[in-house]
Amino acid sequence: QVNLVESGGGLVQAGGSLRLSCAASGSIFSIKTMGWYRQAPGNQRELVATITSGVRPGYADSVKGRFTISRDNAKNTVFLQMNSMKPEDTAVYYCNADIVARYSGSYRRSDYWGQGTQVTVSS
Repeated sequence: QVNLVESGGGLVQAGGSLRLSCAASGSIFSIKTMGWYRQAPGNQRELVATITSGVRPGYADSVKGRFTISRDNAKNTVFLQMNSMKPEDTAVYYCNADIVARYSGSYRRSDYWGQGTQVTVSS
């Protein structure tokens, strides 16, 4: 069993900052890519940022220069530092991880999602 738990969402004024965290737990053997996605009402879920060890992080054009993704491999945790926030950043933010987990002596690679955390930016 693997779980992703997000924290750090909330309400912030335009121009402000928030930091999201997502911790993975369970029978984890290794974690490949970790990332953040978001979904605003009426919109499809979209990629915000991804990070893979040894690879330069990737960002959506809409957040480049404002958001920074990082990870703590020892703690199986990924972070999203959001600065200079805009009302259009308002959405539910979801953590995603590509994890190899242990299952009864074997290994299984799957995609996991967190439950989502609401981020609201007021104008």
